[in-house]
Amino acid sequence: MSEAKNLEVWLRGPVPQVPALLQPVAHALLQAREEVHTLLHDFPEELLWQHPAGVASVGFHLQHLKGVLDRLLTYARGEVLSEEQLNYLYAEGKPAKQAQHHLPDLLQAFDRQVDRALEQLRQTDEKSLLAPRAVGRAKIASTVQGLLFHAAEHAMRHVGQLLVTVHVLWKNSVQTANSG
Repeated sequence: MSEAKNLEVWLRGPVPQVPALLQPVAHALLQAREEVHTLLHDFPEELLWQHPAGVASVGFHLQHLKGVLDRLLTYARGEVLSEEQLNYLYAEGKPAKQAQHHLPDLLQAFDRQVDRALEQLRQTDEKSLLAPRAVGRAKIASTVQGLLFHAAEHAMRHVGQLLVTVHVLWKNSVQTANSG
């Protein structure tokens, strides 16, 4: 079992009760969660909202990971965004306007959103994957499958950006501490 844990999620076998065609989505979301937790283990809270070289903060990426999954899954269900979801979108990256903006809170919110996403995948009938869906106020055409796969790839894109940001912040933090 410990050998299986060392493998990337997609190599560990199917995620229980997730339809076969949606396994890549589930694997990517679980991989994102694992990588985020590994990356941010012992991450200094004081670096959470810093913008090295003007890039998005670690806090923003965590807020956005949760928010974008919520929004894309809403569209995949054929629903429009609620006022609460729109407010969350506009507040992403602004810690002063978020009630819970500390690292443990952000990680927990992301974990809960991944759990909700996995449950939605389990409830998604493979026959519905090509069903049309509208995205945003402009009602841009997509499909259930397009939205679910984009949710997975978009999450992994932000995990990659998060990885670079964390390494830049931590490297600079360590260099500053060592030079002082």
